Amino acid sequence: MKNQGEIILKPRKDNSLRRFHPWVFSGAIARASEGLQEGDVVRVFANDGAFLGVGHYQTGSISVRILTFEDVPIDRDFYVRRLTEAYQIRLKADLIRSDNTIYRLVYGEGDNLPGLIIDIYDNTAVIQAHSVGMHRDRRLIAEALQEVVPSHAVEHFFYKSEATLSYTGDPEFHNEYLIGGENVNPVAVENGLKFYIDWLRGQKTGFFIDQRENRKLVEKYAQDCRVLNLFCYTGGFSAYAMRGGARKVDSVDSSAKAVMMTNENIRLNFGEDVRHASYSEDAFKFLKKIEKDTYDLIILDPPAFAKHRGAIKNALQGYKKLNLAALEKIAPGGMIFTFSCSQAITREQFRIAIFSAAALSRRRVRILHQLEQPVDHPINIYHPEGEYLKGLVLYVV
Repeated sequence: MKNQGEIILKPRKDNSLRRFHPWVFSGAIARASEGLQEGDVVRVFANDGAFLGVGHYQTGSISVRILTFEDVPIDRDFYVRRLTEAYQIRLKADLIRSDNTIYRLVYGEGDNLPGLIIDIYDNTAVIQAHSVGMHRDRRLIAEALQEVVPSHAVEHFFYKSEATLSYTGDPEFHNEYLIGGENVNPVAVENGLKFYIDWLRGQKTGFFIDQRENRKLVEKYAQDCRVLNLFCYTGGFSAYAMRGGARKVDSVDSSAKAVMMTNENIRLNFGEDVRHASYSEDAFKFLKKIEKDTYDLIILDPPAFAKHRGAIKNALQGYKKLNLAALEKIAPGGMIFTFSCSQAITREQFRIAIFSAAALSRRRVRILHQLEQPVDHPINIYHPEGEYLKGLVLYVV
């Protein structure tokens, strides 16, 4: 792909790029080449003419997502280099194993490919664009990925961006297999547990990969516990708790389809195990109606309560209300795994919300673990916005 335009910044608006932050905001732009279209590759310059970087242009508050701070073309070789680097990190982290065929290969800015997510489920790669530029490069990316990942490891390349891109300028835009698509295996393995992955119709790319290490921690503490998994989605935490020796596991989600997937995943690993029950119900209502001391371990993994800064206040109230309900109901000596995946909520804000809930509950509460996203969701040190998942493990007396 040829560079198709130039962006000139206003005076003193280049500091963030000189510190390698990969976003150019619309208010920083002084001049732009005529006729720029969303997804065009642009070269960005300071007001004095100094080269700053190359990225994808788009409309909106973030006008350019910088792909490289070197003056190089964004072509197949570029993607091969970036994808190779990402793949090597996952190899070094020992994520690519026969008993673990689920991992995130590309995490946007964290892997210096802003606007791109690639998740691997056994021999299927699910590619998701969050920018028009990545949408336009989707086939180039799939071809580059074929060059990087062994062909026996990944054979199918599914493109899923209908939910992440509202406009592409492409009338033919739809989710599709870019490569492969015949005889696809919908089952993948995470730390030895099998899961059906619905990348065709499921949320995100089909599975919440970012909770892998936190699920292992639940397994460690689940022995002989009565476990409640709220917002269970496809039952990841439930399966780990079952393998950890839980006495009873109840999975709750407002989505009947999610509960159905949870049941399928439990059967896939444990057959018709009477320890597990599932409920399609609102999490807040479920917590309100249960008796005190019913559960020894409660998992609170809600969807993002704040998707933008304007929703922070209400989100914090939501976290406080949810955690207070759990604190009031959990048995003495029990544990609560509580999470926020809202990028707009800081770690400190989340912790204060949990503190407020604990104070209102008048229970004695200790923090045993402070949790975060795993190694395949790396945080670019120049882009702190990439840190979104935060969690606490509470011990409640």
